[in-house]
Amino acid sequence: MSDDITLPTISPRRMAYNRFVSHKAAVVSVFVLGILIVFVALSPFTARYGVNEAVQAPPNYFLTPRANAWLGTDDIGRDLYSRLIYGVRVSLVIGLFSAIISVALGCLIGAVAGFRGGRFDDVVMRVTDLFLAFPFLVTLLVMRNVLGSIEWLRPIIGELSSVRFIIVLFAVFGWMGVARIVRGQVLALKEREFIEAARAVGASRWYIVRRHLLPNSVGPIMVSLTFSVVSAIISEATLAFFGYGPQAGDGATSLGILVGAAKSAVNPGFWWLAVFPCLTLVVIALSINFIGDALRDATDPRMQKDS
Repeated sequence: MSDDITLPTISPRRMAYNRFVSHKAAVVSVFVLGILIVFVALSPFTARYGVNEAVQAPPNYFLTPRANAWLGTDDIGRDLYSRLIYGVRVSLVIGLFSAIISVALGCLIGAVAGFRGGRFDDVVMRVTDLFLAFPFLVTLLVMRNVLGSIEWLRPIIGELSSVRFIIVLFAVFGWMGVARIVRGQVLALKEREFIEAARAVGASRWYIVRRHLLPNSVGPIMVSLTFSVVSAIISEATLAFFGYGPQAGDGATSLGILVGAAKSAVNPGFWWLAVFPCLTLVVIALSINFIGDALRDATDPRMQKDS
């Protein structure tokens, strides 16, 4: 008589979750980003003043951090704490929407190129190589002026200084890296047995890409999404620093605008105008990067043996 030994089974999702939560920096980053998102979503309640509202305590310009201005004020008396909340909102919108669009384009183009192969694959990869060979910032500056000069596109993509234009710019020229990653995944998967079985039963190319190839590449896609968000936020801040980002309008600001405005505040000694926006940008970038690292480890099948 033999005793049956039943071993508990753990689903792949559960193993991925366990690997993610074991990444302590990522867990802390999720908590930090959650707080920021709550503050941004509840900005009418969490912000002490309007985005362009001056602190009512004359003289109110260049105030150091104090009770009526927790993070100080700028050159015209606006509360930096409130402007940071509104700036984080705009930067997160730019980062999230541009990343979603660019990752969607990259997934589609990379999956089709890898699965179809042939001349289409060669042309797509050579185009991506061409753009990736140039520094990303240089490409953005050149294409910004090219797209901005096309009159019939302006109603669609917006003015050069609008948030919509920045999102379109980052989305259109941010898919190349994602496409290469997805193409590599598809090339590794398309000769697998389950793909051959799908072909044998008459499944179309689009069905195989949509139901088999992309779902099995979800790990690298999620990692690419997080890194695309960080790249878009930092790129927006860089463009704004040099005066090419979205321009402040009524009720509008961004982390890039705040960082760009701080470059003239360091030498006179107005340290808070540089420290707090740059610190916020660093915290957001590090948090998203930590989450991306944890997602990469969690979705890597080679990590299963360590779980």
